[in-house]
Amino acid sequence: MALYRNVIDLIGDTPMVDISPLSPNPRVEIYAKLEGQNPGGSVKDRAAKYMIEAAERDGTLQPGATVIESSSGNTGIALAMICKIRGYALKIVLPENVSIERRQALEVWGTEIIPSPAAEGSNGAMVRAQKLAADNPSWWFPFQYGNDANPRAHYEGTGPEILRDVPGITHFVAGLGTAGTLMGVGTYLKEQKPDTQVWAIEPPAGEMVDGLKNFDEGFVPPVFTEWGGYDLLDRKMIVRPRESIEWTRRLTEVGVFAGISSGAIVAGAAKCAAAIDEGVVVMIVCDGGWKYLSTGAWTADLDEVEARAKGIIYF
Repeated sequence: MALYRNVIDLIGDTPMVDISPLSPNPRVEIYAKLEGQNPGGSVKDRAAKYMIEAAERDGTLQPGATVIESSSGNTGIALAMICKIRGYALKIVLPENVSIERRQALEVWGTEIIPSPAAEGSNGAMVRAQKLAADNPSWWFPFQYGNDANPRAHYEGTGPEILRDVPGITHFVAGLGTAGTLMGVGTYLKEQKPDTQVWAIEPPAGEMVDGLKNFDEGFVPPVFTEWGGYDLLDRKMIVRPRESIEWTRRLTEVGVFAGISSGAIVAGAAKCAAAIDEGVVVMIVCDGGWKYLSTGAWTADLDEVEARAKGIIYF
């Protein structure tokens, strides 16, 4: 068994699992990359590590510094874990309506939580973090939506891992959030295998599938435009909150206990499989389901869970 210097070195090289029993088309295989196996529990471990290490290299982040960022959960938890190890103080602007487990996870790592009104969502939390960063220039603000190290983590890590493990990939499916995963993985796959299709999942305008974004509502992450997102994406698909919950439950049929944004992505992967004649679809399972147990997403009445999703950030 390998020996690691610390848990930060465990980030990446996550497993890939065949979930083709969920494919509606017997001629299309579906594979899921289990990012919940990262030590902080999500795909955001990769971006957090890259952003911190890039800032350390260029001197922007000095020993003992204070870090400020907005998050609806996973990025904050990833930063909290790494900051605890590296000795940085961390402040996270967090919407008040996140699931209780995410708040508790941040507190485990000693993070100071700055509450942001639920009605403002993740965009409101981002704006508040920007103002705090401007008012406190000694703090380091990674700004995941505009930090090149975010997509680069996936260009140099996630993308090569996917092509190594599934060389026959024809379609890559992931959610539109900060756009880091889509841009980094998509750019790498297009360079190495130009025929690969890159499909994005987004919620309908006006409906909350937080952690995912509909760019038509006003905010387009800079990393999306700077990495040529409009030219890179081959297709965008709408997945509604109810579909996300239904498919999160369906993932348990193949033994995958995942967060609800992963349900949205597997719903999109199934739509992709139904739309093509044959192929190999790879999707991202963003995190595990443990941070969402209090929502009742797997056990409560589906109508009740869907209604609750309008008030609690599940994703």
